[in-house]
Amino acid sequence: MTSAETTRRRVLGAGLGALAAVSAGCSGNSGPVRRLRLATGPEGGPYNAFGQALAQAVAASGHRIEIVPVSTAASVDNLRRLADGSVELALAMGDVAGDAVLGREPFPRPTAATALARVYVNYTHLLVPADGPVRSVGDLAGRPVAVGAPGSGVQVVAERLLRAAGLSGAPVSASAPTPAPAPAPTPVPVPTADERQLGLAASVDALREGSVAALFWSGGVPTPALADLARELPLRFLPLDAQAGVLRERYGPVYSPVTLPAGVYGLTEPVGTIGVGNYLLARADVPQGVVRDLLQVVFDRWRDLLREVTAGARLEPRFAISTGEVPLHPGAVTYYRSVYG
Repeated sequence: MTSAETTRRRVLGAGLGALAAVSAGCSGNSGPVRRLRLATGPEGGPYNAFGQALAQAVAASGHRIEIVPVSTAASVDNLRRLADGSVELALAMGDVAGDAVLGREPFPRPTAATALARVYVNYTHLLVPADGPVRSVGDLAGRPVAVGAPGSGVQVVAERLLRAAGLSGAPVSASAPTPAPAPAPTPVPVPTADERQLGLAASVDALREGSVAALFWSGGVPTPALADLARELPLRFLPLDAQAGVLRERYGPVYSPVTLPAGVYGLTEPVGTIGVGNYLLARADVPQGVVRDLLQVVFDRWRDLLREVTAGARLEPRFAISTGEVPLHPGAVTYYRSVYG
């Protein structure tokens, strides 16, 4: 368990003693409506669907909150908007959110983002035509690959997977180094994957047309666009369980082994892959009472929120608080204390 997780458990286990101290921050059912802009993702994508469903659920809740979904390029773009104050809420993949909080590439400095909940898990999909030559990640060398739209979380995980597979373009030695004083062997360039930055719809079209050899996607299961493609084109989903441990070692427990189940996308047997949590995030200056009211809606209506995003998912507090390096918003801490009792 990381130090962040230990601290989070300690805070949540402290009981309800601090609840009264912050109760003055409750939004209540009087006063002006608090308007919150939520950075989601491209129109037609899962983040956008979640954002639209959340806006409808909040509107029907009676709380004086209005959620305004904002279409974006997704995770990286969303964290940048959260940092510059153009939105108050955002959805992002856990690896990207952790990078933002720690100030790791592509973020030049730490971002003061806070987490409200881990709402569901993205499954990494790497699919190729079933009758094509690609049967492993290594076979992507020198081939065009759709790696997600610029500013998206799928692009981050795709690039990390390719880097872990040695397809990032860094030179490697052709053989083991010879003992001194003999000169070291000349490095041999590794053929790289030809990364094409395409959104999901464009990636599906490119794979269908044969202009890319493979498609990366990170999303719920099943993702409707991929399920539709699987009904018209025989596909192979490449296993990524071997890479899950590598990413976990390099980047932390935000990456976990998961399985695409048999039956989905027409799979005849399960396929091991990599899971990444999706976080609902907020600026730290969003009032605590507003956060508590919002989380009440999220947990009351999670079935509606996840229906169009991922099948079979269930949102529970013990799952939701696992946000890694991203600290929970104080209003979220208070909400979860009330749930734990």
